[in-house]
Amino acid sequence: MLRVLFGFLLLMASQNIRAQCTLATAVEGAIGPATLDLIERSIVKGNELNCASHLLLINTPGGNLQTTRLIVEKIVNSPKPFICLVFPSGGHAGSAGAIILQACHISGAMEATNIGAATPIASTGQEMAEDLRKKLINDTLSWVEGLAKLRGRSLKFAREIIESAKAVDAKEALELKAIDTVVQKREEILEFAQDKEVQLLGGAKAKIETGEITYFGSDLRYEFLQFITDPQFSYFIFMGSLGLLYFELTHPGALVPGIVGGIGLVISMISFHKLNVEWAGLVLILLGLALMLAEAFTPSFGALGAGGIVAFVFGSILLYDPVRTGVSLPLSVLISTSSFLGLITLGIAYMAYSSRGQSRRSKTGKLKDQEGQVVELSEDQKSGQLEVMGETWRFQSQKPVVIGETVKVLRREGLTVFIEKK
Repeated sequence: MLRVLFGFLLLMASQNIRAQCTLATAVEGAIGPATLDLIERSIVKGNELNCASHLLLINTPGGNLQTTRLIVEKIVNSPKPFICLVFPSGGHAGSAGAIILQACHISGAMEATNIGAATPIASTGQEMAEDLRKKLINDTLSWVEGLAKLRGRSLKFAREIIESAKAVDAKEALELKAIDTVVQKREEILEFAQDKEVQLLGGAKAKIETGEITYFGSDLRYEFLQFITDPQFSYFIFMGSLGLLYFELTHPGALVPGIVGGIGLVISMISFHKLNVEWAGLVLILLGLALMLAEAFTPSFGALGAGGIVAFVFGSILLYDPVRTGVSLPLSVLISTSSFLGLITLGIAYMAYSSRGQSRRSKTGKLKDQEGQVVELSEDQKSGQLEVMGETWRFQSQKPVVIGETVKVLRREGLTVFIEKK
């Protein structure tokens, strides 16, 4: 009995020792799908290590609105508290970073940092239509106000960072009750958070436990995702890959365009998945490629090719939804890129068809003076089927011939060749 009790106490003690850690992750640079992936993996790692809390070290100018929403969902629905710190001194939590701070159970900032300026803008930097801008701002405003209410922070500050892009330094943010503390060292935020009572998933109250910091930093996967999930890069690599695959399909055996295009297509699909594209737009672009292929093999005097270009253009326009994801590309880029690819593929289709037609014309033009063998005869033995240059032709002869006899082609009229005995 004593042995069982001792084992139970030892197990509880070992779990407490393992629980005394805080998993730290740096949120640096522009916030995008790679950031979300990093935070998701850090949550899994924290669970594996049985860490009691998470620490986000934030230094960002902002980023993708849809990704920010997904990160906030992870924080709000986490069974373990998130402690967020604007770090290091001289850093900032701009735009999306300021919104994430509102969602954290405990938020703080190092001295000489600033927070705010979270008014939604188009990812291209271009001015949005007034109705679209108002819709986006109102939607974001109600969302951020809800976060501020949940964490008991300043509603006025939450409104101003969205409506008027207000930004303040760390000390003013503390005075406005936009954050919970200002610290001089990173470890001080953990000391401040220790034993603070916060609301977790489902409204349950819990005291924060902190411990030795364990880092979960960016790796090659993060750098790769950060690179390929740039909206313009993903669009260009997708359209370029379609062009290479089209060349391979119309010129079988080229291999290199097919290999490079296939790899590029897979990479762009990963990127599109992370960027939450509109799949209807993607289907339209693929339909455009199919129409281009049909033009190459079934010439329609440009009708199929024109339809392919239209599908490219409208598919590109629909690919990104700026209201839902905050991602958009300049209309001039979309139209010029899709039109250029359409014209290029149309040109390749024309050349492919012309080369096949030229091959047939050149082959039939060389029938004169060629030798062939009689493979089938009619009753008069002066007509039948002739095999010449790997093809079978109808023939006419002035003199009787026999099957297997080698004859010479004099001329061709339509699908019939005239021969003489060799």
